[in-house]
Amino acid sequence: MTQTPPQPQYAYQAPVPVLAYGVPGPGEPFNGAADPSDLTRPLYGASLPQSLKRFFSSYVRFGGRASRSEFWWMALVTTVLQAIPVILLMIGLGLVLNNSGGTYQSSAFDPSYGGAVVTPENEAAAALGSTLCGIAWILILVLGLGLLLPTIALIWRRLHDANFPGPLYFLGLIPMIGPLVLLVFMFLSPNPSGRRFDT
Repeated sequence: MTQTPPQPQYAYQAPVPVLAYGVPGPGEPFNGAADPSDLTRPLYGASLPQSLKRFFSSYVRFGGRASRSEFWWMALVTTVLQAIPVILLMIGLGLVLNNSGGTYQSSAFDPSYGGAVVTPENEAAAALGSTLCGIAWILILVLGLGLLLPTIALIWRRLHDANFPGPLYFLGLIPMIGPLVLLVFMFLSPNPSGRRFDT
């Protein structure tokens, strides 16, 4: 009768946890945030609401890193927000320019208005256009000032994630070529050496 050899006994090993998308596993090089509320590390694969929360929670924090998803979601949001008053401004300017006596009618020449006929309807439309322009300029000013520091801080942290020093942000001040260079830097993938900027 043959005896089967004893089976080797192995120590119990815990199952490897399955991590959500965007959360780095143990030993991965980028050491990103495992929890969206952890603002000390970049959140790779951040969603729009997470990016929005992190953008305003890290209002003027220039230390640390920001992931590409955090940056590009906020680039989209700020572009859309800034487009709203610009559209209002264009509508207002169109109303002002089209209804402020700039339309010449050969059959009704009035020299007191510079050769143009201005009707009460034109004046009301021009006044509405002026009001829209005023509101648009106020919105542009408020949004510009309100988003200035958090946007600079986000770009600064995004440069850190690509392992560049934050002061490279000032390359954007070089006319024409500077903003393009900065834009290319924003597309670069994360660099593990960028961990040196973590706070």
